[in-house]
Amino acid sequence: IKEQQYKDAITVLEDQLELHANSRAALSLLGYCYFYCQDFTNAALAYERLVYLFPTIEEYRLYYAQALYHACMYNEAMDATCQVESPEFQGRILKLQAAIKYGADELADAKSLVDKCPKDDPDTEINRGCLLYKEGRYDEALQRFTMASQVIGYGPHLSYNIALTFYRLQNIPMAAKHIADIIQNEVSQHPEMGVGVTTEGIELPSVGNTLTLHETAFIEAFNLKAAFEFDIQNPKGAREALTDMPPRNEEELDAITLHNQAILNMEVNPTEGFEKLQFLLSQTPFPPETFCNLLLLYCKYECYDLAADVLADYAHLTYKYLTPFMYDFFDALITQQTSPEEAYKKFDDLANRTAEALRKLTKQVTEAKSLGQDALASKLCSEYDEMLASKYIPVLMAQAKIFWDKENYAQVEKIFRKSVEFCNEVDVWKLNVAHVIFMQENKFREAASFYEAIVKKSYNHVIDVSAIVLANLCVSYIMTGQNEEAEELMRKIEREEEQVAFENPDQKLFHLCIVNMVIGTLYCAKGNYDFGISRIIKSLEPYNKKLGTDTWFYAKRCFISMIEKGTKHVTNVRETVYSDCIQFLEHCEMYGRTVKTVIENPLEVSPLHLGKNTVTYEARLIKAMLLRLLE
Repeated sequence: IKEQQYKDAITVLEDQLELHANSRAALSLLGYCYFYCQDFTNAALAYERLVYLFPTIEEYRLYYAQALYHACMYNEAMDATCQVESPEFQGRILKLQAAIKYGADELADAKSLVDKCPKDDPDTEINRGCLLYKEGRYDEALQRFTMASQVIGYGPHLSYNIALTFYRLQNIPMAAKHIADIIQNEVSQHPEMGVGVTTEGIELPSVGNTLTLHETAFIEAFNLKAAFEFDIQNPKGAREALTDMPPRNEEELDAITLHNQAILNMEVNPTEGFEKLQFLLSQTPFPPETFCNLLLLYCKYECYDLAADVLADYAHLTYKYLTPFMYDFFDALITQQTSPEEAYKKFDDLANRTAEALRKLTKQVTEAKSLGQDALASKLCSEYDEMLASKYIPVLMAQAKIFWDKENYAQVEKIFRKSVEFCNEVDVWKLNVAHVIFMQENKFREAASFYEAIVKKSYNHVIDVSAIVLANLCVSYIMTGQNEEAEELMRKIEREEEQVAFENPDQKLFHLCIVNMVIGTLYCAKGNYDFGISRIIKSLEPYNKKLGTDTWFYAKRCFISMIEKGTKHVTNVRETVYSDCIQFLEHCEMYGRTVKTVIENPLEVSPLHLGKNTVTYEARLIKAMLLRLLE
């Protein structure tokens, strides 16, 4: 125990209890070890046994109540505190009862108990800050935490509270500063925790869920750091924040870390991500974001039946964890599968309600500015931006998608035009407007103006822009006779890709490849297969770096179109082009063994055949079709 080898100590103590079932020393040490391992359920069982065997020792009643509280068994913990009568423990019991009520979301009772605590106790100030935080009164909470820190100095958990409150106030630089302070201070004091070793690829044994780990606030700090990175759309940095944590086995992970792992690794391993979120829903308690995030991800992956099942199976959670807006939003998304017309009306109602709220906020901002209330105006602007990003835009896009799926692009454009009042400065809106104008095939000049606005923002590092945006802009230039502009953009992409390839030779880059393929597809669509196919073949060299799921998708469409037109004798293609095609397909056979042709939905009931879902298989198939055509 002195060397903090609690798990080994637990094994020894359990052996002793088999010989001496009622040993006070063994039970007391066992409860202590379980508590320090943060195995609070077993700690509670040990202390419950001690309370039964030694009812006159009040200290065990206190420890029993503490273990129940940490195990989130709030009703049982509250009952246990009422059994502690000794005056010497009443101050600790009062704090514990306040914490129990806080954990159970009974804030009025928690506040009443905190008010009974000594006013000169820094813990009272911190507890009041926590209550204000939970009520959403972040400015006042920050004042309480700051006052407490001035009295007691640095403390990892108090610094974390300050960082979290700054984060809620959207003051990310100050939040990041406090998180950095925690990490720097605690790493210097606890180098044995192995912070950052997992990110560097070094394997160390688990540090375990010890009380020492809890006291450092490492887990809370790195989870919040991951949230910063996620918010600024840096998923790599967010994943690194999680792997920088002290190493633990998966079964030792806390609920927040497990939730964040699921979210951040969803693109890499969605099946595992869904399993983790489903597992968390079965636990008590679970991170409050879990329920909504699981539903959002099911809808993102178009698993609407599963989303409907979750809403039905966990109906009791909807009122607690979903706002009325989110419930209506999910309802409309699920309805869309059976009745697009009814779903459109539901989205329209949500959009109109949100638009009205946005107009009201705009008016309030104007009034605040006219009265010189700059702080209030800034706060209202933040509320406006949040409502626009989290409510209005998602509803608008879901509504537009109904007509996009039907290829009714003119109607999609009408929906977007109605929203120009709110969205004309929003990048995601500009992007989707550009796409829908581009798809109408008679407004290329207008589409180019929207794409240009997006590209100019990142012109110094243009490969940060989506490849399809660059490709569509080049096509728009070509279709409006601006060939020089298209060539200049392509030269810039090529220079940047060459620079990246020089710095990181193993990195795959597809931007210029996809631009050339889209242009090649354009020529094929116009019947010029000689030039179009040649451009596509050239764009995929070298195959080991350019052949991927997306690039193969564009290439095969043109080859199949050429074969179809050839069988109907609608077009004439030079023999040399056919020879180049066969050679190209043979190269695809060679390099496409591990390249999938379709990225499967992770929740697909009937998975695709592993052998057929490869570029190699499809390349052989197209080559066979081409050889038959040439016969």
